[in-house]
Amino acid sequence: MRRRIKLTLSPEQAFDKEALQNVIRQKLKLNPKDSFVEIPIKRSIDARKKPIRIHYETEVFLKEAEPSKYEFQYAWDNVSHKDEVVVIGCGPAGMFAALRLVELGYKPIVLERGKDVQSRRRDLAAINKDHVVNPDSNYCFGEGGAGTYSDGKLYTRSKKRGSLKRILEILHLHGAPDEILYDSHPHIGTNKLPKVVAALRETILEAGGEIRFNARVKDLIIEGSAVKGVRLADGSKVLSQKVVLATGHSARDIYELLYQKKIAIEAKPFAMGIRIEHPQGLIDSIQYKMKDRGAYLPAASYAIVSQTVLNEKQRGVFSFCMCPGGFIVPAATAPGEVVVNGMSPSKRNSKFANSGIVVAIENEDMKPWASHGPLAGLEYQKVLEKRAWGHAGETQRAPAQRLVDFVEGKVSSNLNDCSYIPGLSSVQMQEVVGEEMSYRLKEAFKGFGRKMKQFYTNEANIVGVESRSSSPVRIPRDKDSLEHVQIEGFYPCGEGAGYAGGIVSAAMDGERVADAIAKSLL
Repeated sequence: MRRRIKLTLSPEQAFDKEALQNVIRQKLKLNPKDSFVEIPIKRSIDARKKPIRIHYETEVFLKEAEPSKYEFQYAWDNVSHKDEVVVIGCGPAGMFAALRLVELGYKPIVLERGKDVQSRRRDLAAINKDHVVNPDSNYCFGEGGAGTYSDGKLYTRSKKRGSLKRILEILHLHGAPDEILYDSHPHIGTNKLPKVVAALRETILEAGGEIRFNARVKDLIIEGSAVKGVRLADGSKVLSQKVVLATGHSARDIYELLYQKKIAIEAKPFAMGIRIEHPQGLIDSIQYKMKDRGAYLPAASYAIVSQTVLNEKQRGVFSFCMCPGGFIVPAATAPGEVVVNGMSPSKRNSKFANSGIVVAIENEDMKPWASHGPLAGLEYQKVLEKRAWGHAGETQRAPAQRLVDFVEGKVSSNLNDCSYIPGLSSVQMQEVVGEEMSYRLKEAFKGFGRKMKQFYTNEANIVGVESRSSSPVRIPRDKDSLEHVQIEGFYPCGEGAGYAGGIVSAAMDGERVADAIAKSLL
């Protein structure tokens, strides 16, 4: 017999296995000797008022043979002799496009400019310790893409683009923890995600697909209006009638290549700003309304937004990629720039909480760089990143300021402890982000302080710049075929093409593109 039950629990009851089992026994009026197995379905924290409660839904199996947890049916048969499809990029969009192509009976050849997930570690260490940026292997480029070493959050608002459940199940099959299947805000963590990425790679390879590392695409081979393959930086060619472009939003050389070849691309709205870091204990006290969250509640997160008006133009300022119990990391992809991002390990046990605080950038805000055409937003990003590098000392040290000092226009005499390993330089951040963005950030921070008491404090540092929150370029495609509007057989995909905003949405878009390719080949 099986029973599906809903429970309202205390944190201890929800996160302590023995306490949870006792509640289930009481709910179902079981004897101490009665055996059961429970498989969680949903879990969410309700911290809107005290006492904090956990909403929990589970399926309980009574006096039955123990069920296998989360049995999923996915098959990746051998495709080593099937038709080949080139996939440029081995981030979530590229990996899930490749997996889906295998499932549909096609052989993916995945071309990744960076290194495999383990080899990337040395290049990340070089950024943090030696301030050396490898343009092909860094926090953004390499197996698994930017998400591998910058957090691993798995929630998305883009649930109409594909099956969220399917993506989570496939990640779980490849080693992600059970919790991603039932937590309201699933998260793998940067310490666990590399192993999941490596397992996804092995599935592709075992099925006869190919993944080539250190294989940077230099050019597209186009005949007439149809793609015929790609040319790599080493001069070799990889030919195919179908090419998926899944390069991520930091592959600026690809945007520049398309622009030079007069292949249609367009500027799109995006967002830029800074990353803010508070003590995690302070965020816990704000969100949970208690001095100490105790042994069972996870590190608290937040989401916040404000509308600002300047020169009769309204722009939103909002939190982005909030990382409770996390770290700020260097996300530059070339020498001569400083970019920051955030990440959290699976336990979220750092003493810091950080989040991007970004300003919406509309097309009219890019007018000073209009001479760059559809690359105007990309040029705007470059300007801020170069300023950050110059103001902080021309290394991977990041410019920073205490929060209240920034709003009041004071250079901080000293900075708070920070998780950013390359180090901080105290500067006037307005000189880095510019007057307009600075004004909007200041207004928003004051508003955030009214919404979240104690958020507006000099215990927080702001660190710059958070410039890679989303792509400033869209590569247009037909809404039905998902093929580029101009080039036959060319399929822009994921974050870099402007159609996704995170691991899960990029993965779903990769699957959609694979489905579209299979449909076109019927």
